[in-house]
Amino acid sequence: MRLEFYDTTLRDGAQAAGISYSLSDKKQIFALLSGIGIDLVEGGDPASNPKDAEFFQECSSPRLAAFGSTCRKNTPAQNDEGLCKLLATGARTVCIFGKTSVRHVEEVLHATKEENLRMIRDSVRFLASHGRRVVFDAEHFYDGAEEDIDYALLCIRTAAEAGADTVTLCDTNGGIFPDKAYELTKAAAEALPGVTTGVHFHNDTGTAVASSLAGVRAGATHIQGTFLGFGERCGNANLSTIIADLVLKGDCECGVDLTALTRTAHAVAEISNVKLDPAMPYVGAAAFAHKAGMHSDAVIKDPRTFEHVSPEAVGNRDSILLSEVAGRSAVAKKLERLFPSLDKSNPKTKEILDMIKLLEMKGYQFEDADGSFVLLAERMMNAFSPSFELEHYCIKAVRPGGVNTAEVAIRVNGEVTSVSETGNGPVNALDKALRSALIKHFPQIDEVALIDYKVRVVDSSAATGAMVRVLITSSDKKDTWTTVGVSTDIIEASWSALTDSFEYKLTGRGKIV
Repeated sequence: MRLEFYDTTLRDGAQAAGISYSLSDKKQIFALLSGIGIDLVEGGDPASNPKDAEFFQECSSPRLAAFGSTCRKNTPAQNDEGLCKLLATGARTVCIFGKTSVRHVEEVLHATKEENLRMIRDSVRFLASHGRRVVFDAEHFYDGAEEDIDYALLCIRTAAEAGADTVTLCDTNGGIFPDKAYELTKAAAEALPGVTTGVHFHNDTGTAVASSLAGVRAGATHIQGTFLGFGERCGNANLSTIIADLVLKGDCECGVDLTALTRTAHAVAEISNVKLDPAMPYVGAAAFAHKAGMHSDAVIKDPRTFEHVSPEAVGNRDSILLSEVAGRSAVAKKLERLFPSLDKSNPKTKEILDMIKLLEMKGYQFEDADGSFVLLAERMMNAFSPSFELEHYCIKAVRPGGVNTAEVAIRVNGEVTSVSETGNGPVNALDKALRSALIKHFPQIDEVALIDYKVRVVDSSAATGAMVRVLITSSDKKDTWTTVGVSTDIIEASWSALTDSFEYKLTGRGKIV
């Protein structure tokens, strides 16, 4: 069965709290989604704001859809400003929403049921008469069907008879359960012979993906959602998950390049300025991560033992996480790329595993600190040559209302470089001073940006004298890595993680996963 996927990240996704797309952001996301084969990408509502109108002026593609609503109450379709703006975009596909719930017709529109049907019929007919493919989004269909199924079905039949190519059933409140979604989608599909049935679910009960899958089983072949699932309130159905589920598990066909799912997910998250959930199915960093010793050992022998699909199928890769519960096989797997000649039986493998367990007892964490693991392994294999050595560092803070100053002196090839910098807090001042000193010898350090900084108290019973763990994540836009430092002194722990971060960049080995 060939499915059509319709992405609404640029409209529904933009309604999520904390999301604000620039025109450039919208162009980049459209290029990414259309580039991997998403059938239709909704560009927004040209009548709602100047940015969306400008986007349609600058972006043209058969995959681009324009969004709007039916004509206003008591307004002829040809005189409706919103519908005229939809035509003016030049988009071949237009998606308009209309009411299918009696409650919304009477209490929100303050219209009669007959006038609502007229609005649907005339709007669809007007757009279709201008050669547009019309997708009718049946707003609140599932709630409306539970109130008055005869009227809800009459609304979607009216749209189909007026020329709608596709009728999409919307769970606008996000409260429908998958079993009910199946039942009502089946009833709608049977009422629309010869018309494509679509589904659009919100995630307010956490079941948007499951309801989308149920909708497909009931006869829907057009599936709407946002690529990463974010949207208003609790978000929308996650298209990246649905696509992989239906193609890899449901024996369905589509035009999407599944091997680009993970890369695209991370790119969309970065442009949207959101952190991609590591546990997001298929595309998350932890989607194929294995930590328990037994699991890791089994996956190394045969990935099918603990992986439901091949990570390569969605452009992801498996990851062996290192911790006190890791086995020798897990460490050997991580060391493979660093030292190809080192096998599992080598005593050094056990030594490194024992050291990891010892350090984790002291508060270190290597599960995510891949950069620090690389450096630890190199040091224990006598394969590490430091790029720089610390002469001293000093932090000065003047309070109240003062500034933090850090002085750092390092030695590189016998030459001592000393730099003093002020910063927004002691760690920022230390970072800036060390960075300034290193750039004089290693210009590539300028590419490194600190993108996350976390502090965790390891043992709270010691109160302010407790051991703390600092995790620093850095990126040079080509690679991302995390380093760890542990100490009862937060500055010392931060220094350890900082120096490892820069050393990792200078080793040039790349990320170990």
